[in-house]
Amino acid sequence: MDQAAQLRQMMEKESKNLYRLNSRMTDNRGSYEKEPRVIAVSSGKGGVGKTNIAVNLAVAFRRMGKRVLILDADLGLANIDIIFGMNPKYNIENIISGEKNLSQVIVSGPEGVDLIPAGSGVQELTQLTEGQKINLLNEFDLLNMKYDVMLIDVGAGVSSNVIYFNLAAEERIIVATPEPTSVTDAYALIKILHFQHGVKNFYLLLNMVSDEKEAKSVYDNLSRVTARFMGSISIEYAGFVPMDNCVREAVSRRKPVMCAYPEASSSYCFRVLADYLLKRKNNGRIDGNIKFFWKRLMSGETDADVKIGNRPV
Repeated sequence: MDQAAQLRQMMEKESKNLYRLNSRMTDNRGSYEKEPRVIAVSSGKGGVGKTNIAVNLAVAFRRMGKRVLILDADLGLANIDIIFGMNPKYNIENIISGEKNLSQVIVSGPEGVDLIPAGSGVQELTQLTEGQKINLLNEFDLLNMKYDVMLIDVGAGVSSNVIYFNLAAEERIIVATPEPTSVTDAYALIKILHFQHGVKNFYLLLNMVSDEKEAKSVYDNLSRVTARFMGSISIEYAGFVPMDNCVREAVSRRKPVMCAYPEASSSYCFRVLADYLLKRKNNGRIDGNIKFFWKRLMSGETDADVKIGNRPV
């Protein structure tokens, strides 16, 4: 065995020992310590304002005193940095390759919202070597103590990446508009997550609606259909965001509407949404946090043969 191979083995062994130590320290903190929330924001169809929802919800959380991190997981169409008016130099791929550590990749956006920019390397998380996985887990373990909420801006549709990130998270917001195609595609995403992976709990957020009456009408119709064909499923009405020209203006200025137009009707609805979610309990699960999100994501425990909700803790 050459020197390089011996060195790699030694580093991997040390990384494993460090991770075990970190895990024991984290697990021994006690149940009294509040764990961070991990919330995925998804949609069955593109163009429904999903990324805007994630970005402005993050700002709303931040204004409520929460420490917030966004993971841009919309692979191929990553644009959170655009709305934030940022040009990140590095992304998660640089962490995977070992070029940079987490602190060098995370960038701070408006009002102190932190961002992990997307990179093509995210698609290769399940193909990493054991050493790379351990090193990443050591990096991301630190996030549990640094943040209160982690939002994941997941891609639209029902691709494997969309399903994968939704299963790794413990809470899921499905964004839809009143358009029939949007509602149909939202239903398709929920159906796949439920029947193929055992997911039972969702939040539904209606975007670009004329008023709350229209939002609740769409929610009621979707709820009736899901109750008929997926009896045990729970879809909670998370609220609505109205059609608002201020949102379009804010995007053109490369700012979240919460920052550009804090008095806009849409900004008010984001505050209501953040307040609603913060008052919701995470069902007491001990694995609804950042550490376990990354462990599931990289270990492949999100596959169909390990059902969410039925997996042993």
